[in-house]
Amino acid sequence: MKKLKLSLKNLNIDKSWTLFLDRDGVINKLLPDDYVKNWDEFKFVGGSIDAIKTLSGIFGRTIIVTNQQGIGKGIMNENDLDDIHSKMLKEIENNNGKIDKIYFCPSIAEENSFLRKPNVGMALKARKEFPEINFRKSIIAGDTISDMKFGFKLKMIKVFLSENIDICRAYPQLVDFSFKDLKEFSIEL
Repeated sequence: MKKLKLSLKNLNIDKSWTLFLDRDGVINKLLPDDYVKNWDEFKFVGGSIDAIKTLSGIFGRTIIVTNQQGIGKGIMNENDLDDIHSKMLKEIENNNGKIDKIYFCPSIAEENSFLRKPNVGMALKARKEFPEINFRKSIIAGDTISDMKFGFKLKMIKVFLSENIDICRAYPQLVDFSFKDLKEFSIEL
């Protein structure tokens, strides 16, 4: 663990907190220069299912927010994504984890959609559906600067998940904590 500004244990995280998770690179493995287009291409990051189980017991809500521009590019469609997500959720639930909702943005980056991270539209949709969400009592865990900017705009605690800590050094104002992966993060709580 690389402690940057404060201690996770001192945050007093309980069921009143919400965890926002990115998907690709956090829950499932990234496909270099490609998109996960079907269930056969979806591979859980080692330890991510156990981590989600642990985190589900700590946070009141767990929300996935994911950019899925493969849809906007016509590489896949929403039915493909729904199939991936339903099978992913089933695996998580079969292992005693819980995801409350998945929000996704199908738009390509050039469209600058309000829903596409780093914009905050998906978080605002989540709060509309779950009005108890307080962004100051929320954590975003992601593997890109886009995820960190999303959390920064909403004043969330920002957890960067990557072995590349050079990004943390380059953007110290955007990263509160850095861990190798979701499993390491879950152990520290």
